[in-house]
Amino acid sequence: MSKRRMLLPVGILVLGGIALAVWFFFSGGKQTPPDTLRLYGNVDLRQVRLAFQSTGRISHIDVQEGAAVAPGQLVARIDPVRYEASVARVRAQVGDRRQVLARLLAGSRPEEIAAARARVEESQATLRDAEATYRRASVLAKTEYVSKQKRDDAEAALKAARARLDAARQQLALAVKGPRKEDIAAARARLASSRAALKLAAQELADTRLYAPAAGVVQDRLLEPGDMAFPQSPVFTLALTDPLWVRAYVEEPDLGKIAPGIRAEVATDSFPGKKYHGWVGYISPTAEFTPKQVETAELRSKLVYQVRVYVCNPQNELRLGMPVTVDVPLNQDRDGMRLDRADPCAEAPRGGGG
Repeated sequence: MSKRRMLLPVGILVLGGIALAVWFFFSGGKQTPPDTLRLYGNVDLRQVRLAFQSTGRISHIDVQEGAAVAPGQLVARIDPVRYEASVARVRAQVGDRRQVLARLLAGSRPEEIAAARARVEESQATLRDAEATYRRASVLAKTEYVSKQKRDDAEAALKAARARLDAARQQLALAVKGPRKEDIAAARARLASSRAALKLAAQELADTRLYAPAAGVVQDRLLEPGDMAFPQSPVFTLALTDPLWVRAYVEEPDLGKIAPGIRAEVATDSFPGKKYHGWVGYISPTAEFTPKQVETAELRSKLVYQVRVYVCNPQNELRLGMPVTVDVPLNQDRDGMRLDRADPCAEAPRGGGG
């Protein structure tokens, strides 16, 4: 009887220890620190599908799958020969129309005005001769020494001489005044059109080179040198890594405990004990149901708010899609790390353990 009494407390202790071990195992040995809001989420996966704006045959692919690229880095090129020829043709057209406009703005040359005056003087001399011939023909026609036909021919020659003099005077006036303002405006418009065409051709030539729009990692290389590139055919799939953030969810009762700008710490199972410093950058204004891949069926029925936690990743240890735990200390000044700083990660402690 005494042995049974002694074994009973021992059994209770063993069962309690087993239960504690089971709880510790399934909870991962992690307890939420006091005065801390714990959130769960994943490093957000953002992708860009890079494609050429121009059409042509790919001549060079400069990066491989898995390569890290920097903003503005050249990653691929297409054959630029056709686009270079187009730029040269339009540039020559711009030069031609620029000269036409310059000629109109310069007006008539002195030699052109002198030539117009000489034509006026020539027409005046022709007119004087025609008038003399007509007077003689008129007098002789009255005495019938010449026929009336001769007089009529002399009269017609006189009228033609007067008309030529009038035309010469008009040409002289035009030479002195220079080009019409409407002609100058039309020449300006044609030059502007050619310059716009040159800008477009130059942009199309520049579009034969494909650059990374932001820092990231090449996930997929979809085309190879020799393939035809089109604006609707991506060449790469780029996973963006800067800035890096965690997509987490907070329940409505905890919504008032956080605000954009407050500090947070991110942890992952891949590096136990290591904390990555970050800050709350965005809180969704609308509620949603917890995503199915995040929690249990019971929690999936609760309304939550999406939270974006920016995180410093100086050693590139955090991977896109990685599940993480976010701890937000509640006993802190909410005017902590703000997004309007030039480089918040430069001011936050780097790496380090918990």
